[in-house]
Amino acid sequence: MRSQSASARGLAEAIEALGRRSRIDLLSTRPAPTAPPERDDAVGLIQREREVLDQLALGRTNRQIAEELFISVKTAGVHVSHILENLDVSRRGEAAAVARRLGLVA
Repeated sequence: MRSQSASARGLAEAIEALGRRSRIDLLSTRPAPTAPPERDDAVGLIQREREVLDQLALGRTNRQIAEELFISVKTAGVHVSHILENLDVSRRGEAAAVARRLGLVA
């Protein structure tokens, strides 16, 4: 375990040295930590889930949702699962009906 820490430290030092030689400020290129997405409604959906819900209410499949929103089919499926869980329903049609009743979609 200790050797991994030492090798990781050695790798970090080598990267920093390379950055200095290349005149690259490695600290400014690190991505800023991101906060978890804010839940933007009473149902607890994030903005992207609202976008997926709009597509779901139009009767779109996960593949169609993915193509429309430029996300993977798997990601679309995960969003749909979260939507079903947050709306406390088990089917896509139920989710669309509840969303319309709650005024979440037109």
